[in-house]
Amino acid sequence: MQELPVVFAIDRGGIVGDDGKTHQGAFDLSYLSLIPNLVVSSPKDENELQHLLYTATLTGKPMAIRYPRSAGLGIPMDNEFHEIPIGKGEILRRGEDVGIIAIGATVAPALEAACEAAKRGIQATVVNARFVKPLDSELILEIANQTKRVITVEENTLQGGFGSHVSDLIKQSGTPDIQVKSLGLPDKFIEHGSQNFLRTKYGLDANSILKQVMTFFPVYNKATITRVR
Repeated sequence: MQELPVVFAIDRGGIVGDDGKTHQGAFDLSYLSLIPNLVVSSPKDENELQHLLYTATLTGKPMAIRYPRSAGLGIPMDNEFHEIPIGKGEILRRGEDVGIIAIGATVAPALEAACEAAKRGIQATVVNARFVKPLDSELILEIANQTKRVITVEENTLQGGFGSHVSDLIKQSGTPDIQVKSLGLPDKFIEHGSQNFLRTKYGLDANSILKQVMTFFPVYNKATITRVR
């Protein structure tokens, strides 16, 4: 008998804004990653969401797809579904100075931050990780070894979240001299507030990611970092 897939479609992942304090999805990447054999994913936009849902019906494995409360980014939608390889991320932009590895709703601001960093002479590779479990270990270690500087970005608590898995992977690889910064939510219950306000407060907007990128390069005066328009 063919096994039927089990798909967990998890709405309101990350910062939810007007839904209020009790609805913040700050912990789901952490607790979902604890479950054996569960694939844990988070799309960068609404188009990738439809492809991950399609993928989940074909895997034969239990799969969780976590996505934010929002109207989406307004990007064009593909007319046909396609399967995304399990555990494989994608490179959206290449640069040799720093690697920004983002998951879910943080991919768009990470890409924006990288474009602004380029105007200041810093070239960043931006990775859409797609999967928290399994990680794309090959791609992550490739970027870490090339740039020696890695920033992870997630709308999830840093405790047991995506960044902690990436940090553990890099440490266990035994590769020396790789600097890792993890951006995410603190170990607390997140208060009520708009999504934009809370993303800025907790350093997950494009301008905050840009500032973290620039801290790797002390030769640049922090005063030159202006707000992303």
